[in-house]
Amino acid sequence: MQRDDGELLARVLLSRVVEPGDATVGRWVRELGAEQVARRLREGGPRLGGVSDKRWAGLRDRAALAEPERDLALARDAGVRFVRPGDTEWPAQLDDLGDARPTGLWVRGGAGLRMWALRSVAVVGARACTEYGAHMAATIAAGLAERGWVVVSGGAYGVDGAAHRGALGARGATVAVLACGVDRPYPRGHAGLITRIAGQGLVVGELPPGEHPTPSRFLVRNRVIAALTRGTVVVEAAHRSGSLVTARAAQRLGRFVMGVPGPATSALSAGVHGLLREEAVLVTDAAEVVELVGEMGELAPERRGPVLPHDLLPPAVRHVLAAIPGGRAATAAEIARGARTTEDDAVARLYELRALGYAERHDDGWRLTRRAVICARAGRAEC
Repeated sequence: MQRDDGELLARVLLSRVVEPGDATVGRWVRELGAEQVARRLREGGPRLGGVSDKRWAGLRDRAALAEPERDLALARDAGVRFVRPGDTEWPAQLDDLGDARPTGLWVRGGAGLRMWALRSVAVVGARACTEYGAHMAATIAAGLAERGWVVVSGGAYGVDGAAHRGALGARGATVAVLACGVDRPYPRGHAGLITRIAGQGLVVGELPPGEHPTPSRFLVRNRVIAALTRGTVVVEAAHRSGSLVTARAAQRLGRFVMGVPGPATSALSAGVHGLLREEAVLVTDAAEVVELVGEMGELAPERRGPVLPHDLLPPAVRHVLAAIPGGRAATAAEIARGARTTEDDAVARLYELRALGYAERHDDGWRLTRRAVICARAGRAEC
């Protein structure tokens, strides 16, 4: 047996006995060590501080029923391992959670969690998302995967599932952080997806084999998603969405928070728009996400409209072109006044415009060609 077998079994026991994110028990572990806390829960003794007699009795009852050796055996049979603080695979950024950090993580999949987490981004959002939300989540996730980033989400319906599928479709890396045992995929409709993630990526959770999800476990799970990644992208979220819990946890931890805007009238985007009014950064694609969370120099391409041929005209020629009336012919003197130049200069520019197909001579005046009028109205790049 290894010297730290006792500490391993103690942390496995605590993962069964204590609800995720319990900062009081986390403080006990920090001050006394996992083995001492497990021993006090198993063997009794004075109640540890910070809990009532009733809660202490509940923890002791659960500890009496815990079988850490059996949990480890079940995990091994399911291809699951237990990763704890201090292990080579433990992501150090989870320590930012302080006393609320996980006692350990159950991990399913062949990749190394620590290395993957170093270059990861969370993509989260509404379960009942729109087609737009699913499209944006999948597109951003695929773009991140193509750029070598790991996409982290919660495995749920809607935006989470779209993000995972986008990364997998791009043959990239993705991590699902579950609010239940990693041996029992949830939701059941995503059993195939989560199995695929375990084969191509990683499935992670705080709860031991066989544990079921609860509403509170979903919310507490979100802090792990926030801490594990460099930043969180929220695609669609209503005002009370659990995705906002992830975003606000990321803000508290000093991570980047990004939001994808939706229609101003959409209730599913109201929560995202609230984030954008506060401290979140607006993003629309993977390049903009990487510009924020990536290394110096990883810049998104500059956004601009198409360059039209008349944009390339010298300023003096553009001024004369703008002075030609749209629906009638005008004299060179009238055009010169509109362009604030001399009549001789206007005539010279008008002949340039004639050669380029923008103006034509009409008796003693000048007018725009039909092509120039159509292009001015349509803004067509080929004009």
